[in-house]
Amino acid sequence: MMRKEFALGDIVKMKKPHPCGSFEWKVTRMGADIKICCQGCARVVMLPRSDFERRMIKVVRSHTDDV
Repeated sequence: MMRKEFALGDIVKMKKPHPCGSFEWKVTRMGADIKICCQGCARVVMLPRSDFERRMIKVVRSHTDDV
């Protein structure tokens, strides 16, 4: 299985929407667990890295695009 590439500060699209309707999340912490913040309602969620990589579809905006 190919490893998905993402970095701190990236906006990622997840497979399922958050109850607020947003598919986009910002990566705010990386490690064994990944902390993400919903871009629709600002809810913060922590997921194990394996769950996050399985649920993530793609990087929408890279943290380097902001600079």
